[in-house]
Amino acid sequence: MVELIGPKRTVWLFATAVLVLVTLWMIFEWVPTERNLGVVQRALYVHVPLAWISMVAVGVVAAASLMYLITGKRRWDSIALASAETGVLAGTLMLITGAIWAKPIWNVWWTWDAKLTTTAILWFLYVAYLMLRAFAPPGNQAYRMAAVVAVLGAVDVPIVYYAANLWRTAHPELIIGPAADSSGLTSEMGITLLVSVVAFTSLYIYMLVDRFRVRQSELEISDLKREMRNHLYAPMTSDTPATAQSLREVAPEPAGD
Repeated sequence: MVELIGPKRTVWLFATAVLVLVTLWMIFEWVPTERNLGVVQRALYVHVPLAWISMVAVGVVAAASLMYLITGKRRWDSIALASAETGVLAGTLMLITGAIWAKPIWNVWWTWDAKLTTTAILWFLYVAYLMLRAFAPPGNQAYRMAAVVAVLGAVDVPIVYYAANLWRTAHPELIIGPAADSSGLTSEMGITLLVSVVAFTSLYIYMLVDRFRVRQSELEISDLKREMRNHLYAPMTSDTPATAQSLREVAPEPAGD
């Protein structure tokens, strides 16, 4: 994974912030209001990029989890965790913006439409992934169990994407991806949507890398604590340093992790 450290990290953050500001200006000032849907249609320029990020994040989680199951390297597990947390955040905002759009158009906040239902299932699967990691006993076994959940959960991604084509649904037609039909968008709408997707994708990458670095630091600190504990409470011999013996006298032995 590309490391965003020092100046690179600052430049990426600045470029992402500029893209987001440009996107907001285009959404609220530049792009024309759609005739039939009105102002609420502007939620599209946030909702669709969030949906895109959610799908990408799930793909990254599944791929990284599969690599972790194959190689056992914690680096892949860290990538999966970072992407899962970012993806759940994007998915939550996607559901919220979708409800904001649905209320004035469908006159309900939520309906058990095929597209919405499969999306909700995917969201719950990855919330379960995070809960499994948070509450299962710590160790590689819990991480492997979570990785299996992530890989199996990714099966729902193509179902979510093609739901509008597979079943009769009130959800608008696809406007992004391989099966998209963007003929209903004007050039201004298409440009605004493209810029918004790029901005949100840049933000996702920044958050993913930043959370990955934090996770790596957490693991390093955990390893350091474990090494110190093992060294501190190892059986004393004549070669045990006097410093360790002194620390053992004042530090109680932990009951366990």
